[in-house]
Amino acid sequence: MPRASLSADAVVALALETVDEKGASALTLSAVAGRAGVATPSLYKHVRGLAELRVLVSARIMDDMADAAGQAVLGRSADEAVRAFMEAWRTYARRHPHRYAAMLQNPEPGSAEAGERLLGIILAALRSYGLTDSAAIHMTRCLRAAVHGFAVLETGGAFGLPESLDESYDLLIRIVTAGAHAAPPA
Repeated sequence: MPRASLSADAVVALALETVDEKGASALTLSAVAGRAGVATPSLYKHVRGLAELRVLVSARIMDDMADAAGQAVLGRSADEAVRAFMEAWRTYARRHPHRYAAMLQNPEPGSAEAGERLLGIILAALRSYGLTDSAAIHMTRCLRAAVHGFAVLETGGAFGLPESLDESYDLLIRIVTAGAHAAPPA
């Protein structure tokens, strides 16, 4: 990429290419600068450092996941919406395991908007169960723990037994939706 077309968005795109090819741990300013064909200090015109780049990459990943989840749940409610959300999450993690690993799990100001989009999608689905306020937050945490835990284990190759992962994930979805029905409303 020529120097003239470098921007914060372009730096993030190059960072994602690096992650896709070499994994989350390969994300360095030096690697991105090399891919851009510039010296590492040139990146500081577009990002303040590696920490900010990681946040921007994470925000882009969350936005992509929110786009996929939003499309999946559109027109659905309750169990169908939760199932669609969970399947979209898993599909993203399976298609982009290195990106998924690069997504920061703790809230950061630079990724807050993207995180809010994901949160808004699931909170909307949970309203179908009558869950609002703190009850919806508790259920959202349970759902996130379930999908994230499964995604990390699956993309890391940690499920070694021969039983079908699809059947296991379907069971997880049924457990989460049953929990949503049983959760006390706010």
